[in-house]
Amino acid sequence: MPLHRGSAHEVEPSVKQRKLALNPFYGVADPVAGMEAAPPRHRMPDGPLPPHTAYGLVHDELMLDGNSRLNLATFVTTWMEPQAGVLMGECRDKNMIDKDEYPRTAELERRCVSMLADLWHAPDPSAAVGCSTTGSSEACMLAAMALKRRWSARNADRYPARAKPNLVMGVNVQVCWEKFCTFWEVEPRLVPMEGDRFHLDPQAAVELCDENTIGVVGILGSTFDGSYEPIAELCAALDDLQKRTGLDIPVHVDGASGGMVAPFLDPDLVWDFRLPRVSSINTSGHKYGLVYPGVGWALWRSSEELPEELVFRVNYLGGDMPTFALNFSRPGAQVVAQYYTFLRLGRDGYRAVQQAARDVATGLAAQIEELGDFRLLTRGDQLPVFALTTKPEVTAYDVFDVSRRLRERGWLVPAYTFPANREDLAVLRIVCRNGFSSDLAELLLEDLRLLMPELRAQPHPLTRDQNAATSFHH
Repeated sequence: MPLHRGSAHEVEPSVKQRKLALNPFYGVADPVAGMEAAPPRHRMPDGPLPPHTAYGLVHDELMLDGNSRLNLATFVTTWMEPQAGVLMGECRDKNMIDKDEYPRTAELERRCVSMLADLWHAPDPSAAVGCSTTGSSEACMLAAMALKRRWSARNADRYPARAKPNLVMGVNVQVCWEKFCTFWEVEPRLVPMEGDRFHLDPQAAVELCDENTIGVVGILGSTFDGSYEPIAELCAALDDLQKRTGLDIPVHVDGASGGMVAPFLDPDLVWDFRLPRVSSINTSGHKYGLVYPGVGWALWRSSEELPEELVFRVNYLGGDMPTFALNFSRPGAQVVAQYYTFLRLGRDGYRAVQQAARDVATGLAAQIEELGDFRLLTRGDQLPVFALTTKPEVTAYDVFDVSRRLRERGWLVPAYTFPANREDLAVLRIVCRNGFSSDLAELLLEDLRLLMPELRAQPHPLTRDQNAATSFHH
């Protein structure tokens, strides 16, 4: 969640102005009575409001949010079947942690872990250990905590006094990994981008490893461009390192998106527990797992990879309950929805959904390339995600202009610069999810075509400071 700083920056409207915010028809019986309600915005009102009055105020303000279905920035699921919504409504009041009180919800969580262990080729799915989380960020934190604890146990004679742990990963990792390193005092060692390589290089990662490395993170589906990192090559390079030096460094696979794409569309790609060096994997149930926001999954190859001292056994509401989580209260709705989706689709259904998303992505990428102004960095043939930039000869506008103009038509397409060593590269990224159909893709393309003459007619990119000289163009 973003960190908000209260309301000091905003002046509270007068009571007279606040009264005008409410449609008189929202009143109970007397249309004028509704106008008397003028609740403050930044302190709790003194008295209650009728439910439909409160609903009307909140509903109208939320109309200014973007349309989530047209949000091509987010990886998060924005559409589910009505039946899934009904199930989630029936379970939103169940606290996942109360496993004695909600044993069937707990059982559905356990089944999901078993299904994922089987999907990711755990040597013995029945022995794999896992849990649901609020999302991949929490799952990554838990997996990294396990890596650090295993490393500290192996280095008890040196840590914490004389050794500082480090974690090796590509500079393209999601911000949750940087948060982990800051919160848990681990040195992040980042493999930079080079040229047209926009993610981790196995050999470069190995060169950053030493006796204080708790693990290496491989990303199955980079958020920057949708590409898979070469997990098998990374493991092979670490195998070679162990032969040469004796250093046995585990790998965690951040499969936030790809963990629910590759098993169905790229079954021959070896990235998961088939690789003995892969210790743990996470995924986001609320991304390509096809569930509304609020669920992730963390799995370990076996109980040996998850130190027992990290698992708390709580005597809570009459039951001895093992728990490994950063949260103690979380609704069971998303876990139930995940089980529903697994049951509803099966492997064939997931394959069909993800293939449709990939087909939309690759088709849209090819059509945008045909416009002639853009260069594709990726084509949507791994994650259904692709990144593009303007060609060098395009000097009238940049990707930020494109993003801004598309927003005027309701489309949310992010534009951003790449990190260290490629800060010169600014791109657009388009995420194709279930619910973003070929019809919607055609509408996006049509809007982009309509904008092109105006963009090409600009004297210069509008995001550039006209008074600042610059020697290169995107």
